[in-house]
Amino acid sequence: MASPRRQSSHRPPGKDGHVVLVDTHIISELMRRNPDPKVMEWFGRTPSIAVSVVTVDEIVYELSRRAMQPLRQRFDEFLVNIQILDLDYRIARRAGELRGALAAHGIVRHPSDMHIAATAQVHALTLVTRNVREFENCGIPLLNPYGG
Repeated sequence: MASPRRQSSHRPPGKDGHVVLVDTHIISELMRRNPDPKVMEWFGRTPSIAVSVVTVDEIVYELSRRAMQPLRQRFDEFLVNIQILDLDYRIARRAGELRGALAAHGIVRHPSDMHIAATAQVHALTLVTRNVREFENCGIPLLNPYGG
């Protein structure tokens, strides 16, 4: 896992463009023993990241399901150093609107992805993801640190 380098903050980030929202896949990549060099290069020049509580849920679920206690401890240590954004009424409502609008056009998206997209939208953050296709048409800026 990449070494922690951020101060703990569970407050919503400012809307100054210096904070990005990172999805589950990117956090998982950062936790690998040998993360992708492109992702590490991006991470090294990014001043501050945030994650949704949805990402925390998804990662803790996988680590618990696979009984990966050492990795879970590393993840908990990693979380201390990043901003964690809660779901609230505005995000839940926006996620429902996004899912509904996409479904009206025959596009089905997972509720968790729409909660993450809505979190990015409500907080005016760029979403960093490898799964750009899952978040297209959500009205949020996207960044793929893998370069694809």
